[in-house]
Amino acid sequence: MISSSLRLARTSVLALILAAGALAPAIAQDAAPAAEAPAAEAAPVSPDTVVATVGGEPITEADLGFAAEDLTQELSQMPPEQRKPFLLRVLIDMKVMAKAGQDAGMADTPLFQQRLAYLEDRALRRAYFAETIANSVTEEAVRADYDAFVAEFVPADEIRASHVLVPTEEEANAVKAELDGGADFATVAKEKSIDPGAANGGDLGFFGKGMMVAPFEAAAFALTDIGQVSAPVESQFGWHVIRLEEKRQSAPPAFEQVAAQLQQQRLMTTFDETVARLMEGVAIDIPDAALKAAVDAQTETDAAEETPAQ
Repeated sequence: MISSSLRLARTSVLALILAAGALAPAIAQDAAPAAEAPAAEAAPVSPDTVVATVGGEPITEADLGFAAEDLTQELSQMPPEQRKPFLLRVLIDMKVMAKAGQDAGMADTPLFQQRLAYLEDRALRRAYFAETIANSVTEEAVRADYDAFVAEFVPADEIRASHVLVPTEEEANAVKAELDGGADFATVAKEKSIDPGAANGGDLGFFGKGMMVAPFEAAAFALTDIGQVSAPVESQFGWHVIRLEEKRQSAPPAFEQVAAQLQQQRLMTTFDETVARLMEGVAIDIPDAALKAAVDAQTETDAAEETPAQ
């Protein structure tokens, strides 16, 4: 799994592009109930469609899409029907203020030219990402990743257990004696357990190794027969009396459960591979030695996290 916040920051454009719809949500559709088809589908809108003019300058549907990429967070906090008017209002303000800045000669300053060059690079990076990387992450590619995951999946032992949790060993011994005498486990759990799951008869559901505290896990997995009840065992939470309910082998999750995660992983992997390929043969000079060392350290960290654990 990818965990580096630095790598996530480097690919923060992902969220903007995904939010703007550059990557079709075909995968997510599989996991969602089919929506009722509209009576008549709206005709596709051309990016060149003019939605407003400001002092004779057009604002197009494409401009609305560009603004949506930059204002993803703001749009997420308002109802859908308010988003287009909001974006148009922002673009109208932008046109008016841009004209004022042009008239004031701000576009002719060296600092503005530097900012313009930066914004051009950012726009080209975003376009390259959408066209070259995001478009390559198809549903077929993600399903192939899922098939590979399933092929490598190794089933593990899982059990379903119930328990009664009490504060003291004395109380645990009394519970064990009561159960050995034929008392119903779920009833005893509801009456005496201090665990939040007591209302469910102490049922903990299925779990595998490594999911519970060590003393509890060792005692639970030591049970061999369905219905067998353990001797009292102590953990940091108190004293447990455990009943084995079921055994099974774990199975891989359904595609719909992991599709979004696999999609994100493939996006990140494709991004890393593309950047590495583009960097081949490119000379990079960082005069500040301390800054260069820090950049190199980040690069090494990213490379280490990209390497799968053996």
